[in-house]
Amino acid sequence: MTETVITVQGRFSAFYPAERATVEVSVHREASKRQPAFAGTVAASDTVRESIVALHDPAAGPVTWWASDSIQVWTEKPWNNEGKQLPPVFHARIGFTVKFSDFEALTQWIEAVSATDSVSIGQVVWALTEARTTGVTAEVRSRAVKDAVAKASVYAQSIGLGSVSAVAIADPGMLGDQVHGGGSGPEAAFMRVGKAGGGSEPALSLKPEDIEVSAVVDARFIAS
Repeated sequence: MTETVITVQGRFSAFYPAERATVEVSVHREASKRQPAFAGTVAASDTVRESIVALHDPAAGPVTWWASDSIQVWTEKPWNNEGKQLPPVFHARIGFTVKFSDFEALTQWIEAVSATDSVSIGQVVWALTEARTTGVTAEVRSRAVKDAVAKASVYAQSIGLGSVSAVAIADPGMLGDQVHGGGSGPEAAFMRVGKAGGGSEPALSLKPEDIEVSAVVDARFIAS
């Protein structure tokens, strides 16, 4: 009986609603003297920290995790457009990273803290929980293998052969063939947070982005 080796690449991708949002917040103040910059940053960061602690509950949320940097203080010596060095400017900064499980609470919190002087909002990164990621990744990888089986079966049938039997399944590139594919796992979607301009300031609206989880496998079959 004639046997033919068939090597294929299986793929599968799916989208899942975001379950967590991680936002970056920066408290930054500058002044002509070190102490006002330092004190102003500490005062504003205390306000931000208190608002986070009030919402923090690792199990129930809406804040499931948070962290903050140590305060950073540095001096800048600017120059004017005539090439003259100006008096030094002192900077102080503290950064926060906050993870939310409740997106409505996230929106309300951002609206509140962004009203604090010296506070700026950075990017929001959407993600799945670790448990959800583990489950969907296993499912997506299984579907990628099934795609490889279906593809190999079509190839076998097209040349008049019947069943196919897998002899090797591997991550992309590990079968020794010069076949390059994408990696597997969740890709974190992100967005920038901002407020639209206009006469009256609208409520901040954050739209969670779906998370794409994809997998690619290389597989080798014997068709007979």
